Amino acid sequence: MHNLIAFFRRFRIFMLFALLQIYALTNYFTYLNFPRSQWLTSSSVVASAILTVRNSITKHWALTENNIALQEENVRLRKKISPSFIRIDNQLVKIDDSLYLQQYDYVPGIIINSSCNQRNNFFTINIGEKQGIKRGMGVFSDKGIIGVIHNTSDHFSVVKSVLTESVNVDVIIESSGAFGLLKWDGKDPRRGSISGISNDIKIKKGSKIVTRGGAGNFPRGLTVGHIETLKSVEGKPLWDVSFIFSENYRVVQNVYVVKNLLQQEQNKIEKEIPEDIQQ
Repeated sequence: MHNLIAFFRRFRIFMLFALLQIYALTNYFTYLNFPRSQWLTSSSVVASAILTVRNSITKHWALTENNIALQEENVRLRKKISPSFIRIDNQLVKIDDSLYLQQYDYVPGIIINSSCNQRNNFFTINIGEKQGIKRGMGVFSDKGIIGVIHNTSDHFSVVKSVLTESVNVDVIIESSGAFGLLKWDGKDPRRGSISGISNDIKIKKGSKIVTRGGAGNFPRGLTVGHIETLKSVEGKPLWDVSFIFSENYRVVQNVYVVKNLLQQEQNKIEKEIPEDIQQ
């Protein structure tokens, strides 16, 4: 007890000064707006800096989960847009969901292996038969088409890229309605061409190229690219159409596989076409 009293006696002047200083500063920041705002601003700047550093450190931890969540959200939205549906009653004008039947479903996946510098290039994705993936299904990204499923296992699939010798994807030029087959010459992975377009059709440079949807492995209207150059094929009444792919196949990662829910019905009725009509 004597020691405590001795302590207060020894430091009584300093303690009185500290209490008065705290009291003075409290009144100062309480009643004067400018110093108060400066203090609050400084505090928020410090707090913001701390949060920024923390976010920079932690934001990459959930990157994979965020990408998956974003893909799933895109699938939900794509199921609601018109290319995923067909109309089952053309006699009515009134818009009614019951008049539409869902034709396409989409399964998100991630590219885990790929090539772009071969004559025939392939992608490997992390979904397979367990997710309902089958040979012949179309694959696309947010920016453009990727290719067609070539073969599958339980948990993986190999995609035949559009950067192959035999692509066989039917496309259409939006501005003119002209359609043909997508081709790739094996040289530049950023550029493709379209075959089978008559040169009596007017085509503008820069026109958008989209999927036609005839084979059923892609819905109509998926982006393919934009026309870069146009010239006549020597000795043939055709255009040589060169275009730039909308997707960069060297960096693409997130993809979607197209499930055509009516594919079997389409295949069945097309098999009934007589051979003499097909020729």
